[in-house]
Amino acid sequence: MGYVINGEDKEVDDYGYLLEPDYSDEAARVIAEASGLALTERHFKVINYLREKYKEDGHTPNLRNLVKGLQEEGGMPEADSNLLFELFPDGGAAKQGCKVAGLPQPKGKGGY
Repeated sequence: MGYVINGEDKEVDDYGYLLEPDYSDEAARVIAEASGLALTERHFKVINYLREKYKEDGHTPNLRNLVKGLQEEGGMPEADSNLLFELFPDGGAAKQGCKVAGLPQPKGKGGY
């Protein structure tokens, strides 16, 4: 199973994460639809923040740092773990959010 994004077949791992990042809005929409999510502006704030951090750091932040980053620099002062699990109910923003953002599977290293 993979995704067809902008007319291209994209490969995924066993959990449905893209093997190579795709930063397009179309990628987010296709993956969200396959996950049963209807994206809102709040979803895109999280998605865009995750993409920025991945581009900068080569990985995405853990949940605690994601919440803090969204509050301080991501334009989401209302962000908390409950909201992120509401937006991304299948594993939260640190997992499902990364998938919908078109990023590879997070490695689960702590402390960043």
